[in-house]
Amino acid sequence: MMDRRLEPEIMDGEEQARVYAAADFAKENQDFVEQFVKTYDDMEKAFVLDLGCGPGDILIRLARCLPELSLLGLDASPAMIRLAEDAVKEAGFTTRITLHCQRFQDFTPPALADAIISNSMLHHIPNPLQFWYAVKTMAKPRAPVFVMDLLRPDSPETAQSLVDQYAAEEPEQLRHDFYYSLLSAFTEDEVAAQLAELNFSRLFIDVPDDRHWMVYGRT
Repeated sequence: MMDRRLEPEIMDGEEQARVYAAADFAKENQDFVEQFVKTYDDMEKAFVLDLGCGPGDILIRLARCLPELSLLGLDASPAMIRLAEDAVKEAGFTTRITLHCQRFQDFTPPALADAIISNSMLHHIPNPLQFWYAVKTMAKPRAPVFVMDLLRPDSPETAQSLVDQYAAEEPEQLRHDFYYSLLSAFTEDEVAAQLAELNFSRLFIDVPDDRHWMVYGRT
């Protein structure tokens, strides 16, 4: 198993953010939302915090799916937040989705969250325990947690093979980012060790495919 290779914590380039936002993650994001709703059936009027919301597509899909949700999206990239603001305004959800540009390490939510979600953020974080500590301190007791991210492959060659398989037709910037994100991702065992370190005994880890892991359960 190859060692983890860090990539920048914040995706703050305008072109990099634009390419990511323009990529077709519709199926992945909709699957994320549907799995969250299926797993937790008590979220109709909840306050949901999205750590690393990016361009806001998952927030918008959740708002459409559960019309009484209140959502807050947090991202440290000004370029991403600007794209999210435009998308939320176009979708008509400015009264239900709040966006905040700040590193999660420095953020204090307006209230403890009824649920915390995150997609493809953890691999950006140099110290993953900071992320899980934020989940622990920003959520209500027994709040649902739903986190998904990339799974680090065994070798750079396997990473390139995954890029060629799943992003063959994507712009070169996205292929570049996908490759280095795979190298910066965590293995299933590493994530399990992180959860144990924070005593998350009610969170479980699953590997749904060849390039993702998923953590779900309650704080």
